[in-house]
Amino acid sequence: MAYGASMGYATDTVLALNERGAGVPLRELALVGLTAAIITYFATGWVRVLARRFGAVAYPRERDVHLQPTPRMGGLAMYVGVVAAVLLASQLPALTRGFVYSSGMPAVVVAGGLIMAIGLIDDRWGLDALTKFAGQITAASVLVTMGVAWSVLYIPFGGVGTIVLDQVSSILLTLALTVAVVNAMNFVDGLDGLAAGLGLITASAICIFSIGLLRDHGGDVLFYPPAVISVVLAGACLGFLPHNFHPAKIFMGDSGSMLIGLMLAAASTTAAGPISQTAYGARDVFALLSPFLLVVAVMFVPALDMLLAIVRRTRAGRSPFSPDKMHLHHRLLQIGHSHRRVVLLIYLWVGIVALGAASTIFFDPRYSGVVMLAAILVAIVVTVIPLLRRRNGQWAEVYDGK
Repeated sequence: MAYGASMGYATDTVLALNERGAGVPLRELALVGLTAAIITYFATGWVRVLARRFGAVAYPRERDVHLQPTPRMGGLAMYVGVVAAVLLASQLPALTRGFVYSSGMPAVVVAGGLIMAIGLIDDRWGLDALTKFAGQITAASVLVTMGVAWSVLYIPFGGVGTIVLDQVSSILLTLALTVAVVNAMNFVDGLDGLAAGLGLITASAICIFSIGLLRDHGGDVLFYPPAVISVVLAGACLGFLPHNFHPAKIFMGDSGSMLIGLMLAAASTTAAGPISQTAYGARDVFALLSPFLLVVAVMFVPALDMLLAIVRRTRAGRSPFSPDKMHLHHRLLQIGHSHRRVVLLIYLWVGIVALGAASTIFFDPRYSGVVMLAAILVAIVVTVIPLLRRRNGQWAEVYDGK
């Protein structure tokens, strides 16, 4: 009786929202995100002490940027915040139906716990690349097993249209996407606050996109999972960032970066299926493509960094997973940007692409494209300022010499 009464109250609440023309539980989503941020913030202090006692400390190496021994395992604090926020969401009347009609949120808790645990082992004792990869595949498989998978693809070329994937194709696509995003976030985690900030920006972009979907589909509960997952992740990253921004008091380690990657992949995947099932006709082509475009957009910079690293290391005859000091952030440091400025620059680039892609759910894509182009030009100028200053200095020296 209690369960039926609570479900009835939840249904009445959602219907009331729809009748008011809202359909989007903004206050509840904000509360869930704030909970993740607060819990993560306070849990990080305890995890920092635990990491020191446990011996999970990153000592400076030649390829590292930090100069002082710094505890890691910050992903544990983030996961605590994620679990607390998801539990809260499951009890809120406006959000609880998302748990009844979708297994997306429980899947993230289970798979996220698994990949976070694998990261903790790596943070403390270290794991070889193959073992870590096997762990990533296992965590992604948990997502698929619990129902988080790409089931439909829309291909606008050659009159192909919407393709309903068979079970094998669905599994392979979901595994490939999840592992790619996990590794992209893992690769980019090289400067204080970088991975946490990118996680915050990209999760916020997916959350904005999901809110737009909720608005356009009258609060359809099928769109609750991507909204909840992304707002929880954004909150966890926000709560961790004050501890991690330069100079960092703690690193998130692989336990954090892989957790971020898995949750981003899960949020994007859960946003993709319902659109393809509910959008029809030529006017909805962009809506059908948007989830995939958003995945590409939010992971553009990390994925580009990962691709360049793989090509660079393979050409040098080394393992694609072997570390070096030639990532994009290292190169920005080399041309003259400070540590904090490099982080803020990468925030800027990812923010332009991710938020620009997400904004297309609210605005005409043509207008969003014009704004994005203008922002990209500004970002290019800001990025190359040290090179321009250096060149001007060289010309000044030549002039003075004459």
